Amino acid sequence: MNMNNENKIHFRTCPLCEATCGLEIHTKDDEVVSIRGDKHDPFSKGYICPKGYSLKELHEDPDRIRKPMVRKGEQWMEVSWIEAFTEIKKGLRHVISTYGHDAVGTYLGNPNVHNLAGMLYVPILLRTLRSRHKFSASTMDQIPKQLTAEMMFGGDFSVPIPDIDRTDYFLIIGANPFVSNGSMMTAPNMKERLQILRERGGSFIVIDPINTATAKAANEHYSITPGTDALFLFGLVHTLFDENLVHLGKLQDHVNGLLEVQKSAKPFSPEAVEARCGISATTIRKLARELANANSAAVYGRMGTCTQEFGTVNSWLIDVINSLTGNLDREGGVLFTKPAAGGRNIGNAPRKKETYRYGRFHSAVRGLPEVLGELPVAAMADEIEKSGQIKAFITVGGNPILSTPNGKRLEKAFEKLEFIVSVDCYLNETTRHANVLLPIPSPLERSHYDLSFYQLSVRNIAHYSKPVFNLPLEQLDEWEILLHLTEIVSGKDIGEDAVQVLDDYSVLKLVQSEINNMNSTIYNLDINDILKVINNYRGPERMLDFLLRVGPYGDHFGQVKEGLTLAKLMTEHEHGIDLGPLSPRIPEVLLTSSRKIELAPALIIKDVERLYTKLNTQQSKLVLIGRRDLRSNNSWMHNLPVLVKGKNRCTLFIHPEDASKENLQNGDFVQISSRTGRLVVPVELNVDMKQGVISLPHGWGHQFTDTRLQVAKQHAGVNSNILSDEYFIDSVSGNAVLNGIPVEIQKITVKEGEEQAWQFTH
Repeated sequence: MNMNNENKIHFRTCPLCEATCGLEIHTKDDEVVSIRGDKHDPFSKGYICPKGYSLKELHEDPDRIRKPMVRKGEQWMEVSWIEAFTEIKKGLRHVISTYGHDAVGTYLGNPNVHNLAGMLYVPILLRTLRSRHKFSASTMDQIPKQLTAEMMFGGDFSVPIPDIDRTDYFLIIGANPFVSNGSMMTAPNMKERLQILRERGGSFIVIDPINTATAKAANEHYSITPGTDALFLFGLVHTLFDENLVHLGKLQDHVNGLLEVQKSAKPFSPEAVEARCGISATTIRKLARELANANSAAVYGRMGTCTQEFGTVNSWLIDVINSLTGNLDREGGVLFTKPAAGGRNIGNAPRKKETYRYGRFHSAVRGLPEVLGELPVAAMADEIEKSGQIKAFITVGGNPILSTPNGKRLEKAFEKLEFIVSVDCYLNETTRHANVLLPIPSPLERSHYDLSFYQLSVRNIAHYSKPVFNLPLEQLDEWEILLHLTEIVSGKDIGEDAVQVLDDYSVLKLVQSEINNMNSTIYNLDINDILKVINNYRGPERMLDFLLRVGPYGDHFGQVKEGLTLAKLMTEHEHGIDLGPLSPRIPEVLLTSSRKIELAPALIIKDVERLYTKLNTQQSKLVLIGRRDLRSNNSWMHNLPVLVKGKNRCTLFIHPEDASKENLQNGDFVQISSRTGRLVVPVELNVDMKQGVISLPHGWGHQFTDTRLQVAKQHAGVNSNILSDEYFIDSVSGNAVLNGIPVEIQKITVKEGEEQAWQFTH
């Protein structure tokens, strides 16, 4: 404990969303006095959103779990770490010895990718467990983009990033970067970046069913019918070929499959798709010409394009358009990052033959293919209920009962499991089912480095954050918790030094792999010399120091005198370091077996046949889509007063014309029904909505009485995923469909004072 009664200032990166904003945190003793944006951060330059301020409330939240807990029936008891791990050992090892490793399922929530320990140590746990039943939030989010990158460029993190600060023309589809601050495009203060784009004479165009905050600031906004983005994008591709606007430029010698793309696009002329997608052929052709003729241009799509029936085709077509216009790997277009640490497309050899991490195994009930090492979350309930193969579960930083499609069914499935262990800071809608709950430290009690999002950043950035506070007495760091679980699932009793032994072994394997890699900067160096250097650290810092040293800006263990090390980041760059703008990386970034861009992956081309059948189908009378809010991040930040204060944000947006058909006024209640369920929610008339489209935010529904989320319960809202269908997915990636869900609405009467009960019980 710090008892010197001094004010201190700490600089760190915010870990609560993808923007990675720099924070200046003022503390006195063990309390946060204030949080503001770090004006000296080279990336965010003082920008901060409400989530950054909320770190104080998150750290101090009385509902945050601080001691291990074991559930006996409906009662929770605080126990020691030894007691907790003993209980887990008994439960998990019984399941593994009786049914095998595949009987233990795992679910990783979104917070793991914002967490240095999660990025480095969760993979160790999963490799040791060796279960095929791996699930994560990725298949409700961005997996189509990563699968497309794997197929086209040879790596799932080779996602082309818009060069937003230098582009002249920016086409945004299914994204709201004013609110998200860039998703799969790490860029703090996107509002200012887009304003500067316009000030320098550039343009940005938004394609979205809602006239969002981003759309209102754009040069042009076009309202698209949800679920038809692939038709619109194909209309652009068709025009590029039809009007001889394809200009590959320097990509000419680095592309396979051009003719296959042209053939696939032929049926999707702007005239053929306009009625279905709701955007005129004239507009589609105009946008295609503008993309082709701009000095530089970038097409960017995000959640709206991923979480629909043709999410993979959408993600592919976006990369195709950027390629056909010559804007892939071009300044002002879209470029590949060169991160300082952990770059998956740096120093690796290309594939020996064209194989993907796809379909190597399948779910037992529906035969859904594995994608990038995991199964779709849409298969979780089936794999528990129908196949009976999953008997236990480990959840890390996730809330799948609230977040996944048809969560009511998954909740019932979880009740059938023999044993559940959760690693989390809250007793939430999912972890309340756990047998053992292991608490993680506050974000201010652990170090941070954004391994994930610096691989998706609009500039090459490195920023290490020291812990603001020391770990409380007896609190284990998250990496230590994960290594204890690793020992348990290994089936071996290592002893009191288990964490140290497993950490040393993991580092040893990491170093061995690197020095045996002919493309590595430290190929054939002496392993003992390397270990002596990095053994000054332990835990995540040791691994991070190693990754920085072998990275493209590193010291390569003495071979580059001024190269980057963790010590240099700590002592010389407390605000972080800007390593420069993105730059062209083709052909060295390409890891396909051909060392070329595979423009027409067979798996995706085949799915175009399914898309063709949708050309003449009728749109449902009413479809549901989601929406984002600057003060929210999925389901895990609703217990913080600063982020939920103000008017109710969990309302149903509906266009006044649609509302009039049901005789609805602001504040009325409607019942929304889909194949999977129904819920009741208040109406908010909104002229920004496209007619025939209604919108609910994702991540709410905190009505359960046996959670410890007092603030969230007071702002419970409704869970939109009651309406999403686990059988309605992108058939290629298995990604959940959260946009374009066919629904019906009916006005109902709710007695005054019973609003909350109606929302929860109907």
